[in-house]
Amino acid sequence: MLFSYKAIDRNNQPREGTVEAQNIDAAMNTVQERGYTVVSVEPLSEKQSIFDFEITLFERVSNKEVVILSRQLATLFEAQVSALRVFRLLASEAENPMMQRALNEISDDLQGGSSISRALANHPSIFSQFYVSMVKSGEDSGRLEQTFGYLADYLDRMYQVVTKTKNALVYPAFVILVFVGVMTLMLTLVIPKISAILVSSGQEIPIYTKIVIGISDFMSAYIGIIIVLLAIGGVMFWQFMKTEVGKRAVDEAKLSIPVLGNLYQKLYLTRICDNLSTMLASGISMVQALEVTAEVVDNGVYREILDSTIIDVKGGKSFADSIDQYQEIPGVLAQMSKVGEETGKLGEILKTLAHFYNREVNNAVDTMINLIEPIMIVMLGLGVGTLLASVLLPIYNITGGI
Repeated sequence: MLFSYKAIDRNNQPREGTVEAQNIDAAMNTVQERGYTVVSVEPLSEKQSIFDFEITLFERVSNKEVVILSRQLATLFEAQVSALRVFRLLASEAENPMMQRALNEISDDLQGGSSISRALANHPSIFSQFYVSMVKSGEDSGRLEQTFGYLADYLDRMYQVVTKTKNALVYPAFVILVFVGVMTLMLTLVIPKISAILVSSGQEIPIYTKIVIGISDFMSAYIGIIIVLLAIGGVMFWQFMKTEVGKRAVDEAKLSIPVLGNLYQKLYLTRICDNLSTMLASGISMVQALEVTAEVVDNGVYREILDSTIIDVKGGKSFADSIDQYQEIPGVLAQMSKVGEETGKLGEILKTLAHFYNREVNNAVDTMINLIEPIMIVMLGLGVGTLLASVLLPIYNITGGI
């Protein structure tokens, strides 16, 4: 939520600006961390009138922009530029208004004495917990430029994998949507006119044609109600997905769908291995790395596995033995991790596994694209062809008998 504030700085100069926070108390704390004395803090939506309302609903910072920002940060820190100057410079160059506001607020926080990781943590919609934890590790070890380089590489890999996977699902979704649209139009507009000819002929109509005509009559009579019910069902399903039970059900369904389930599994394994290897390489402890990975894995099934693994590791159990008991974790991952723990090269092993699963995801996506296109075309042709044949064949019989 966005808040506007009025404050006085250490030189008794008035200051105004905006901060992003969960509630008004968090917003006041953020302003105070900048070294300001708070005069007032108000939710921005309540302050604005209908004439000066600023549209921020559709503003967002893409993963690609965060990747570019991370590379810029790595380069500037490597050039020994001060943190405050780095963020001021990048804020002045930012084209995305949301990113520009965030970088300006981060600069204000740094000027007020805040650490970089704490300043980034005030913008969770842009910088994930994983990102903040990595930066904190870089601050503790004095290797910020290397940390931002790690982050840029990691985010770039994840961006490419997720983008390719999403793009692979767009085509079948589009074909299915077109198929449903064509069938609906034919059943509500075309078939009723043709069925009138068949009924008026007085001849015997085949059973499969009667079924098609029945479906057509039903859809023609109740198409409005069907659309309303579908819309209500869509809204209810969307609300259900926001609940914990709904999220869990969707996450389980993703892993159970034939073909797609295998793709999703490899995608989540890529994310887990890449997260862990990147954080371990930065000197973060296994427990902390697992905690952050559990937050960013974006699947309830694997989050529960990682949460249970954290408890086991805290209790003295090895990482490999902890994950070996779950069927969602391939045996090769557990065995390779065991080798990595025994040789002290777990981070490198996980990095190798991340590359392996990344290739598997790419191969699975390519295979799925090659298979989906002909299958969808055949299904579309069969559906429309069957529909037309069921009404055209009886008409042909009628005209042939005349």
